[in-house]
Amino acid sequence: MTKVCVPTAGRGGLDDAVGEHFGRVPSYTIFDTETQSVNVIDNTSEHAGGSGLPADILSKLGIDILLCRGAGRRALGIFGEKGIEVCVGVEGTAGEAINAWKAGNLTRASDADACQQHTFHNAAKH
Repeated sequence: MTKVCVPTAGRGGLDDAVGEHFGRVPSYTIFDTETQSVNVIDNTSEHAGGSGLPADILSKLGIDILLCRGAGRRALGIFGEKGIEVCVGVEGTAGEAINAWKAGNLTRASDADACQQHTFHNAAKH
């Protein structure tokens, strides 16, 4: 079983847009490859005004893979420590991102893929 998480801009599930920045999105759409089920949860991390880091929250949910627009070096390192593989550069809807991952069109992020700065206003960076 693999659980894939996509930061999303709302609660629309697979039809929702990939969120601009994984820590500041309102929700996470989670796809379970074994059951083919989709679950949307609210982002309760400190970035969204709650508590805890996104990597800690997603790790507790058993997430194996995070598909997102971008992530900084620190975030990539923290997710790696939690055993969560990160693929960056995804766009479109959560469903499209998951389909691209299933088709093998996404690769694991490395330090070279990390955002060089956090400019939350630039969609090309996140």
